[in-house]
Amino acid sequence: MTNNNVLIKGNKYGLTIILDKHVDFEIVKDQLKDKIVEASKFFEKAKLAITFENRELTNDEQRELIEVITNHSSINVICVMDNSEKEELHFKKKLDEKLQELSFNTGQFYKGTLRSGQLLEVENSIIVIGDINPGAKIISKGNIIVIGSLKGTVYAGAGGNENAFVVALEMLPMQIKIGDIIARSPDNQSMAPKTNKDPHIAFVDQGNIFIEPLSKNIINEINLM
Repeated sequence: MTNNNVLIKGNKYGLTIILDKHVDFEIVKDQLKDKIVEASKFFEKAKLAITFENRELTNDEQRELIEVITNHSSINVICVMDNSEKEELHFKKKLDEKLQELSFNTGQFYKGTLRSGQLLEVENSIIVIGDINPGAKIISKGNIIVIGSLKGTVYAGAGGNENAFVVALEMLPMQIKIGDIIARSPDNQSMAPKTNKDPHIAFVDQGNIFIEPLSKNIINEINLM
C-alpha cells in the first residue's frame, strides 16, 4: 500500500496537508499519524495554522485529524485555514495575532520572508515560517527549521556546535554552515538535492555536511539537541 496518500507541505502560515480523496478515511488518518510522528521532533512546540486540501472533510473528520496531530506531536494548532481567499485573509489576521502573542515574544519563531540583504541572528533554535531568499542569512546557536523554501545562507550551531541541524521543506541553499563546517554551492548555484519535493535535513557527519530526505531513520541516526 502506498504511503503517499498524505503529503505535508509548508504554506504562508503553517502547514498544508494534502489528502487523497479516493482512499478510506482511516487509511488517511493512519498515514497522517505516521508522517507527523516522523517529523514531530522538528516541529517541537511549534504553533501553526493547518490547511487541509484535496478532500472534503466533515467537522468530525477534521477534528479527528487535528487530534492525530496534537496527540502525536507537540504542535499547537492555532487554527484550521480554509482555502478560499476570503477565509484565508480572515485566518491570516487571526494567525498574525496569535503568533505575536504566543511566538514572537519568545524569540523562537519568525514569520515572514527574509529577502536579499536581511540578516536574522538568534541565540536559540528558530523556526522560520516563510522563505529564505537568495542573499538573506540566518545565524542561530541552535537548530534552524524553515517551513518554506531555503534559498539563502544559514549558519546553525554558531559557536562550534556540530550537533545542530538545518531542516527545510524546500532545500535549495546557497550556503550552509553547521558548527565550523561549511558547505558552499558550486558556481553560485543552489545546493539542491536530487529531489526537493519533500522536507530535507542538513547535518554533520565525520566532518562533512550531508543533505538527506527527512526520514525516521535519519532522525534516529543524528544526535538531536
